[in-house]
Amino acid sequence: MKEHRVNELIELLHPAWKEDCDLNLMEFIQKLVTECGYQGPLGELSDDTLIYHLKMRGTDSTAEIPGLKKDYEDDFKTALLRARGVIKD
Repeated sequence: MKEHRVNELIELLHPAWKEDCDLNLMEFIQKLVTECGYQGPLGELSDDTLIYHLKMRGTDSTAEIPGLKKDYEDDFKTALLRARGVIKD
């Protein structure tokens, strides 16, 4: 994991973990893993899974995923034309 990813994960973990301060770190991470529905071995859990879960935690299930909003288009035709380079930003 690159240093900026570690910093991002720590920044997101800190306020969330404060809400469950009675849990130790592994218990809290296991809680996050259960919340996000990950079922594989804990050692194979990606940092992206934790980061996106922490960013989306407590939001509506239809909320836009951070990082994808910049690519969002209301109209499929506009999205297609932009992807093909017909429409420039």
